[in-house]
Amino acid sequence: MHVDVGARSAHQHEALSQGGGRRGKAGRAVPAIDLRTETRALVCGLLTTPWGRVSPSVYETGRLVTLAPWLRGHQKRLDYLLAEQREDGAWGGPGGYAIVPTLSAVEALLSAGGATPGPGGAALLDAAERGLRRLARLLPDIDAAAVPDMPALDLITTSLIVSINRLLDEWPATAPGPAFDGRLRAPDGVDGTRLTMVRAAVDEGARPPTKVLHALEVLGTAARGHAAITPEATGTVGASAAATAAWLDENSTLDSHIRAKRFLEKVVDGHHGLAPCGIPITIFERSWVLGGLARAGLDLTVPRPIMDDFAACIGPAGIAAAAGLPADADTTSVTLYTLGRLGIPCTPDSLWAFETETHFCTWPGEQALSVTTNAHVLDALGAHLRAGARSERATAAVQKIIELLCERQRADGGWLDRWHASPYYATMCCALALHDYGGEAAADTVTRARDGLLAAQRDDGSWGLWAGTAEETAYSLQTLALTGPVQPEVQESITRGYEFLLCAVADPDEAEIAAPALWHDKDLYHPRAIVRAAVLGALHLADTSRTPTGGRSARQ
Repeated sequence: MHVDVGARSAHQHEALSQGGGRRGKAGRAVPAIDLRTETRALVCGLLTTPWGRVSPSVYETGRLVTLAPWLRGHQKRLDYLLAEQREDGAWGGPGGYAIVPTLSAVEALLSAGGATPGPGGAALLDAAERGLRRLARLLPDIDAAAVPDMPALDLITTSLIVSINRLLDEWPATAPGPAFDGRLRAPDGVDGTRLTMVRAAVDEGARPPTKVLHALEVLGTAARGHAAITPEATGTVGASAAATAAWLDENSTLDSHIRAKRFLEKVVDGHHGLAPCGIPITIFERSWVLGGLARAGLDLTVPRPIMDDFAACIGPAGIAAAAGLPADADTTSVTLYTLGRLGIPCTPDSLWAFETETHFCTWPGEQALSVTTNAHVLDALGAHLRAGARSERATAAVQKIIELLCERQRADGGWLDRWHASPYYATMCCALALHDYGGEAAADTVTRARDGLLAAQRDDGSWGLWAGTAEETAYSLQTLALTGPVQPEVQESITRGYEFLLCAVADPDEAEIAAPALWHDKDLYHPRAIVRAAVLGALHLADTSRTPTGGRSARQ
């Protein structure tokens, strides 16, 4: 199926293909990149790698060490944990982002080190001891407001602290162990109330809610073989290797357990023995990739099986990111928007299940509020109304979201969100939705967002929360290119960002290795195809803005 969502001029293609002969304003060589070829390869990859491309996770890999030491690749996972430990003894991102991966790695290394004799076990315990000492300083000093809003963080943190303390308490007096005399305690604001409730329900034979299945490993082996839990057709429980390992009885001959074991084997085989936070991410990845490319105006040829899968996933309760996860408003709205951009408009009735009095929740019962989820709902409903639909409910919902997003804008012109560490992702989502569907009521808000991006650009042309990155630069370039006229100062900013981006992503493999994990799941992760789509879209938009004959309407 060919979907033409934005014609490119011959001049634009020539400019990109000959980029290697130019030098940017900073004197750096600007490499060539063929956007048409790269886009085609990216879209084809959605079909050939249907479970998605996601970076490995220290947290999830650590859980496999403890819960599935029999699974092939065990030594690779131990080597990975040792290699990923920072000099300060922690694992993962800065500040509160280190809590979950460090707890998981320490618990895994304690478990494996106690069972590994000789120098190998001593190395594991030494790393665990350094991690324990870092946690003993980190956990009490973390302010509740500094703990990142990650899925199941309270369940995971409580479960791992209990497990680590139990291992320390039960360590044989005659066996070499970590030289750590203290015990860990949870950071302020994190308690075990919800974990106690989940454990009690499972002990009574109840099936945990679908969204809790994603973190089933917090129960340890208490859910092993639980009769009320059945793996998906892919073999996954909760779209998570760790959750699947917690349920799986590797000695069972039942078909469901065999299917789950094959799932784990396929996951680690595809990730060099390691495990990502969430897998599969099929619909999530496809929606974000195709919707992002379409919005940026790139030509797409979408394979028919992908369109068929989209059609099959739409239901009255909404759309899930993948099998094993609950339907959510974020995936539902992005998928609806994407289908509309691909020429297959669908009614947004499934979104009403997520509407509250003040906003749209990601899923019913969500305790926090996501501005990016609401921005994506605005995209879906706004596009539906613009296509000619008449709906008082949709019109009222659009107005509600516009007011919400405008109110949530920060003083620096950006937004923060619970699904991504970087403000540049949230700023892109909110600014694009408000520009396209917010009208005059949101015009000043969008202007402040653009001004904030211009002020935040780094000297090398990049944008970034912790350091300049291709991903965050791509989001910022898309925001500037798609939300208003490209004035001289904006064009200067886009040109600098474009040159940084070209140099940063000329080699996709190297770019992936250097890319930081910024997306929120149980651990920070990097959805490779989604980020690549954002980069390609930004390059196309930036090149178009630089090309006199390639003008583009700022409003779609």
